[in-house]
Amino acid sequence: MKKNYVAAKITKIAAKAAQLLFPARCPVCDGVVKRKEGLICTGCRDRFKTVAEPFCFSCGKPLSAESSQYCNDCAGRLHKYIRGRALYEYESAAASIYRFKYGGRREYANFFGKEMAGCLEQFIRKAAPDALVPVPLSRKRLCRRGYNQAQLLAEVMGEEMGIPVYSHLAVRVRDTLPQKELNAQERQNNLKRAFKMIENDVKLSTIIIIDDIYTTGSTIDALAEIFQQVGVKKVYFVALAVGNRG
Repeated sequence: MKKNYVAAKITKIAAKAAQLLFPARCPVCDGVVKRKEGLICTGCRDRFKTVAEPFCFSCGKPLSAESSQYCNDCAGRLHKYIRGRALYEYESAAASIYRFKYGGRREYANFFGKEMAGCLEQFIRKAAPDALVPVPLSRKRLCRRGYNQAQLLAEVMGEEMGIPVYSHLAVRVRDTLPQKELNAQERQNNLKRAFKMIENDVKLSTIIIIDDIYTTGSTIDALAEIFQQVGVKKVYFVALAVGNRG
C-alpha cells in the first residue's frame, strides 16, 4: 500500500514538473494556456466550428440544403464503412490541425481527443465498438513526424471512454502521395494496396476508425475493406474534422 502511494505521489510530481517545463498550448492561438483555463484559452474556444445538423447521413459532412440526406460524395457512392461523424468543420480548424500534424504540437491531442469523446459520445456509444483503430502512418512519415496524430487522438478518446485502442492491426506499406493533392478518383487509386493486416486473427466484431481529417472517405474505405476481409462485421469512423460542405 505504501509503495503504491509513493508511486502515485512520484507520478503526480512528475506530471506537475512536465506542466511547468512543457506548458499546455492553446490549439487555437498557440499561446501558453493559463492553468485555471485548462487546455484552451477561454476566449478561443468558440473559434472552432463544430459540425451541426443538417449533415450527411453517411459521412457526417455538413449539408448546404436541409432537404438533402447525403453529400455530393456519398450520394452516388457505396462506402465500405457504415457511418461516420466528425467534430469540426475543417476550415475553422485548418491552421490548428496543420500545427498538430506538421508543427510538432502533439500536445493538442489532449484537447482534441477529449472534445471528440465528449461531443461525439452518443454516436460512439450507439455504435458500441469493441475497439478504436487509428489510421496508420507509413514508417517514413512516422519517423519524420515523430508521432501518429490519429493514434494520439485515439489514445485520449480510449482513455476517456474506456474503449480499447488497437494501433497495430494494420500497417501502411506504401508511402502514398498526400491525399489533399488528389481528386476523388486519384485518392482511391493512390490507396490501392496501401494497407496490410499484420494481425489476421482478429476477434473484433465492431470497430471505429479514428482519423484527423475526412474528405472523400478513400482512406477509411481502404482500411474498412481489409478489416472486413479478416472478419470485422461493422466499421464506423470518427474524425477530428471534415472537409467542405456537400
